[in-house]
Amino acid sequence: MTAATSNNRPNDLSAFWMPFTANRQFKQTPRMLVAAEGMYYTTDDNRQILDGTAGLWCCNAGHKRAKINEAVRAQLDELDYAPAFQMGHPKAFELATRLAQLMPGDLNHVFYTNSGSESVETALKIAIAYHRARGEGQRTRLIGRERGYHGVNFGGISVGGIPTNRKTFGTMLGGVDHIRHTHLPEENKFVRGEPENGVWLAEDLERLCALHDPSTIAAVIVEPVAGSTGVLIPPKGYLKRLREICTKHGILLIFDEVITGFGRIGTPFAVDYFDVQPDMVTTAKGLTNGTIPMGAVFATDAIYDAFMTGPENMIELFHGYTYSGNPVACAAGLATLEIYEEEGLLTRGAELGQYWEDAVHSLADLPLVKDVRNLGLIGAIELEGIEGQPTKRAFSAFLQAFEKGILIRTTGDIIALSPPLIIEKSHIDELFGTLRDVLKNLD
Repeated sequence: MTAATSNNRPNDLSAFWMPFTANRQFKQTPRMLVAAEGMYYTTDDNRQILDGTAGLWCCNAGHKRAKINEAVRAQLDELDYAPAFQMGHPKAFELATRLAQLMPGDLNHVFYTNSGSESVETALKIAIAYHRARGEGQRTRLIGRERGYHGVNFGGISVGGIPTNRKTFGTMLGGVDHIRHTHLPEENKFVRGEPENGVWLAEDLERLCALHDPSTIAAVIVEPVAGSTGVLIPPKGYLKRLREICTKHGILLIFDEVITGFGRIGTPFAVDYFDVQPDMVTTAKGLTNGTIPMGAVFATDAIYDAFMTGPENMIELFHGYTYSGNPVACAAGLATLEIYEEEGLLTRGAELGQYWEDAVHSLADLPLVKDVRNLGLIGAIELEGIEGQPTKRAFSAFLQAFEKGILIRTTGDIIALSPPLIIEKSHIDELFGTLRDVLKNLD
């Protein structure tokens, strides 16, 4: 393990306004991570913390991977930055080709972004522009899903369905609606993997088509597995039925695979696991193993070709980012894909899936546990909340877990787990043994 270096505690914590953090609580008792290697973080007091969350769902190949570090150093020595507007560099094209090869069907075109939030904004804009390019400019309505999470930009929180992410920021984008979420807590409690009950929930899209007229709807965006809201697994057949309804009405279907992409559920993408091809796929996180911000949107040939008309000297899509296809990020992405391939990490979740599932469900007998859910190497433990104090019980579990040497993530009163794909059975035993001890002693 990597030892902590000296003088790791900053003198002043006030300047940094931390994202999605209880700032006042943190700055009273900071939790500082100063190094990482493999499955473990090192704290500023030199404790080892088992990473049960792959950082933030992103360090799929574990920490401090030499191949990625070397690729980044070499790229910095060769080319630090190149503009993506009217210019190119080889690695951007090489990475796009490698990524497209991972996708089934004709999802052959890659538009680079710098985060999951930017990937969502990009996909939503492409969807509306695509219909306009085809002469259906009336298709401007966007459909999300209750409890969905699609990043933090205005488009993302508009199609997203988590109230706490929306309520502070006004009325959102116009022309957005939501189908109902897939959580059936009574019918599907303690289900292992995909629930048998609930395919009929997809029919809610037909309700919105009848309400708004499907000829006004540009796209539907869903997470194949709703992650940030607390790991909601789709019922069997649900995503296939959404695909059928979208195809019937000429609506684009977007899968937000920022979390499920790059091996998280035991296949390269959820597209593979559920055998459903959307029209676009948004990704980020695992693309560079969390080392450098980068995202990517995959689009079908039909979408790309719709823009490739008119004079060849004209810009086809007035959209992009200063750091789209950044050379250093591309180098990190290529090295990451090599690790995934060499170590079989994109399918490792399937190999360990049963052991992981049994470990997740081993907590079902604890008194405060009201539900557990799992798919691939994702798990959720839903706790009974404290009346009048939402989130307090899970946050207390998070703090105690950190003190006992494991990193977990909480959302509401749900504990979410998503370890690096390099995890071994011994790590799973350590993670759930410690978590059981925490939950047994939780108030």
